Amino acid sequence: MSHANDAGQAWREFLATYEVGSVLDATIASVVPFGAFLEIAPGVHGLLHAVESDTESVVGQRRRVQILAIDAGQQRCSLAPA
Repeated sequence: MSHANDAGQAWREFLATYEVGSVLDATIASVVPFGAFLEIAPGVHGLLHAVESDTESVVGQRRRVQILAIDAGQQRCSLAPA
């Protein structure tokens, strides 16, 4: 199975489990100038924008987040602190 197929399967499983408004625990995977990307499910990352975050983001840190928006076509997810 290719990496693209793996990512597609991960997103299908994510979409079958979560929806906008869902609250979950996630791990910060990377920090960028505009926020942090969190692994919200195996193979699925969401963006916690810097203006949404009330604390400093550290890679490996666990955060409780709420899903604000899901763009399944672009495989993007927006997050906020829960």
